[in-house]
Amino acid sequence: MISAKLSSKYQLSIPKSIRESLKLKAGQQFTLITIGKIIEMVPIISVENARGMLGQCDEYNSDDYRDRKERDL
Repeated sequence: MISAKLSSKYQLSIPKSIRESLKLKAGQQFTLITIGKIIEMVPIISVENARGMLGQCDEYNSDDYRDRKERDL
């Protein structure tokens, strides 16, 4: 088990093995979520880096989408 120590300034250092495996970079921001006594750190991903995460939109037929005229009825 990998552990980290909270400093007197309430800072944590993320061990190198975790930083490398998650490809974390200095200055990266996180969202902190508390669940009971558990703290979960979720990296905030920029829009540029998130591109392509949801797969291809080409798979969907554009004829299946409603257009603006249908919504204004």
